[in-house]
Amino acid sequence: MAAAASAATAGDLTISEYPFLAELGLTEDNLGCYDGKEWFATGEVYTSTCPATGKPIARVTQASAADYERCVSACKSAEAKWASMPAPARGEIVRQIGMALREKIDALGKLVTLEMGKIKAEGIGEVQEFVDICDMAAGLSRSFAGQMLPSERPGHVLLECWNPIGTCGIISAFNFPVAVYGWNVSISMMCGNCNLWKGSDTVPLTTIATTKIVAEVLERNGIPAGVVTLAQGTGAVVGELMANDKRVPLVSFTGSTGVGRKVSTTVQGRFGRSLLELGGNNASIVMPDADLKLAVSASVFGAVGTAGQRCTSLRRLFVHSSVYDEVLAGLKKAYAGIKPKDPLADDALLAPVHGERGMAVFRSGIEKVRAQGGVIECGGEAFECEGSFAQPTIVTGLAPTAAVVQEEHFAPIMYVFKFDTLEEAIAANNAVPQGLSASIFTRDMRNVFKWVGPSGSDTGLVNVNCGTSGAEIGGAFGGNKETGGGRESGSDAWKQYCRRSTCTINYSDALPLAQGLTFDV
Repeated sequence: MAAAASAATAGDLTISEYPFLAELGLTEDNLGCYDGKEWFATGEVYTSTCPATGKPIARVTQASAADYERCVSACKSAEAKWASMPAPARGEIVRQIGMALREKIDALGKLVTLEMGKIKAEGIGEVQEFVDICDMAAGLSRSFAGQMLPSERPGHVLLECWNPIGTCGIISAFNFPVAVYGWNVSISMMCGNCNLWKGSDTVPLTTIATTKIVAEVLERNGIPAGVVTLAQGTGAVVGELMANDKRVPLVSFTGSTGVGRKVSTTVQGRFGRSLLELGGNNASIVMPDADLKLAVSASVFGAVGTAGQRCTSLRRLFVHSSVYDEVLAGLKKAYAGIKPKDPLADDALLAPVHGERGMAVFRSGIEKVRAQGGVIECGGEAFECEGSFAQPTIVTGLAPTAAVVQEEHFAPIMYVFKFDTLEEAIAANNAVPQGLSASIFTRDMRNVFKWVGPSGSDTGLVNVNCGTSGAEIGGAFGGNKETGGGRESGSDAWKQYCRRSTCTINYSDALPLAQGLTFDV
């Protein structure tokens, strides 16, 4: 794909059709590396393509191994100076980044739509997530704290101190090319770390434009070069270098479970730390007492939003047998009205899948559904139109344990099942390898508290009367099991970007020992 796309000539490129790209500092030919001082790159050339049209947008020269080395060396040279800056001063820089993003939120949101494919409202909403996390990080810079603990020894005190870890490596996925980086870099910078970003192969323009916005703030404030760097590369070269690099003590990876397992093993092998946000395969449960209109609306957004390419997208819907027919009819009616449209249009609802890769995932999923005896209630084909638009698909007739249901297909395919008891539905919800997000629709408080308790959902995000998709930045985001166990964004997720020290301070003239020991010499 990269080699073919790179053959595009200047006459083939469509960048001039989108004036907002110039506002973001993008041209026909762009450099994919930034070391805090200069933009450069010596690797292969990749041409970014719009999934809604299939047409090339602009070219990007990617990072080589030598370019990666230049970026990580810049991070290491800036670590001490950045870490020594007071946390509230670092928070002020992050606040200014949020303000800079606000000024270009429309242009950057449209770029997300153009290059990734999600509809404009979602593209702008993704940039808003970065803005929001900047606000939160700025506040945290004056409040994140350790503890003072009572000591059993007289004249002693125990302190818990949190310090920067050094350099954070960030590897983000195509489906959230701005927000995932924002979640990580805002909190990591506030904690005092330098940061090296490798964006997804297929959205390099968004990665570069986002870095340019951040870089302008840092350069304007005289921040040491190397606090934020970018090594944008196609394939596994940059990611493998980062995973193996002892100079990068934390690697935050968002992507598939298969690749995440390799990253985790590699990083752990050098006693590094990995923050993993991997597969979802999320489920919702509709109880007989649920607000069915609410449940149908949330399920349609969860399954169709971003063309089913969110890690929190709804894949499995469990509907109580007493309301099954009504819910299925409501879903099919809603699906019938969803048609392809330019995702930059204000009223667009359906996004394209992410180019040929996305269409291949969709077709593979449909083939497996048919081979395993699934019934396609609606959808199941590609739309006959320009671009990579897959028909939102509803599948029935499979068991929750079917092999295709146990997998996560990053496509707008939703499986619908009947159940009779809440216990049966919870067991089915939990019976997949992944554990990111799940929801229940009910008005019965007994159901609610069972669902959120120890006998309920085993996912990291547990929702009631709202869908699986659409987490807020105030809470920690992440999942369990094969989702990787990482937590980003709110709550105490900041702790992952720090090293913790338990400090014992003796302010007396004696030397009492712990556990009542005596050792007289």
